[in-house]
Amino acid sequence: MQVEIWSDIMCPFCYIGKRRFEKAMATFEGSADIEIIWKSYQLDPNQEDVPGKSINQYLAERKGWTVDYAREMNKYVTDMAAGEGLVYDMDRAVVANSFNAHRIIQMAKAIGKGDLAEETFFKAYFTEGKNINDTSVLIEIGLSLGLTQLDIEAMLDSGLYVNEVQADAHEAAALGARGVPFFVFNRKYAVSGAQPVEAFSQVLDTAFSDWKLTKENSPAIINDGDMCDTDGNC
Repeated sequence: MQVEIWSDIMCPFCYIGKRRFEKAMATFEGSADIEIIWKSYQLDPNQEDVPGKSINQYLAERKGWTVDYAREMNKYVTDMAAGEGLVYDMDRAVVANSFNAHRIIQMAKAIGKGDLAEETFFKAYFTEGKNINDTSVLIEIGLSLGLTQLDIEAMLDSGLYVNEVQADAHEAAALGARGVPFFVFNRKYAVSGAQPVEAFSQVLDTAFSDWKLTKENSPAIINDGDMCDTDGNC
């Protein structure tokens, strides 16, 4: 059974949602029959790179918040992430466009490394404070995934995987996604947001049972959890 996951590397709830889904999978008896497919989704395709500006300052300016309020919001997601065993260092986060990173992920998917690519980019952005649109960082991460420098550089200098990234976003919209993370199970059930582990477990059980009976249905949206939307709200 396929589980498709739309996410953006810069979405704090996407990394949290990944961990919670993984915890549900760890106790799911049918996990060996689950195929996880990662999908690209940019919350802000027009995001400019501003590596010299703190994420708190950036959010304050973009949303009309005070810097203190932006810092408070980042502490909220940092604490939530810590509850899932993740380390967020938002003071080191580099504001950058994620498009090329998604292209690297698409390359990695082609060699069966989609999940590792997502994990590596999440850690690079939220924990390690790396600029995920810097060519040297993209090459470094690509090499760690088993890609060659020649192929990475050729991709970055061309239009390779541009269509794939854009097609994923269009597909998410067609399925009713209003933000990410967005999980679709067997094209019948969808979980929106970083739901509790129990919610993922319940949908896994239900979708897996249905998988044996039918494969062609439209997603039914499960109640929203914490997410980031296309208006920049997290």
